[in-house]
Amino acid sequence: MNKEVKMTDIALEAEKLREQEAVGENAAHPQNGIDEAGEARQTSEPKEPQIDYQAKFKEAQDLYLRTHADFENAKKRLEKDKAMALEYAYEKIANDLLPVIDTLHAALKSAQQEGSEAVCQGLELTLQKMHEVLAKHGIECVECDLEFDPNLHNAIMQVQADGQEEGQIVEVFQKGYKYKERLLRPAMVSIAKNN
Repeated sequence: MNKEVKMTDIALEAEKLREQEAVGENAAHPQNGIDEAGEARQTSEPKEPQIDYQAKFKEAQDLYLRTHADFENAKKRLEKDKAMALEYAYEKIANDLLPVIDTLHAALKSAQQEGSEAVCQGLELTLQKMHEVLAKHGIECVECDLEFDPNLHNAIMQVQADGQEEGQIVEVFQKGYKYKERLLRPAMVSIAKNN
């Protein structure tokens, strides 16, 4: 029995020596994926790419700056639109008053043809006051001097006019009006055509 214990001890020692040699070979030649600590290495998987945090930061900063600039531009545009809306607040009521003024002008013309002096005077005073109130709020008549301006006048006909140059305004059929810098309605005119 003693011999069997000795044989077993010798066999165990031999086994330990073989394991130590195998561990030494693995440390010197790590071919099978086991390092010195006995842990398996993953040599077949590719390494994770390095993340460039500086580039990501600059990209996020650039995106922030662009978004902020877009927001500021939208804010300025809204403020400008609001200011324009307030500045031209009377435009709608001015457009609604133009037919009333046209009617007063037609009544004045009719009264002049009939020769009713008192009615003519009353209508002239009414139109004068109406134009003063409109001018106070920035609404003025479009000038219909001799020169035709397609931005301000609408030529509805061409007439033969010997005393005027071609393209000059001969007659005004309907007055035009502008509100500050905006044209509410172009003046309807006839222009000279001398062929």
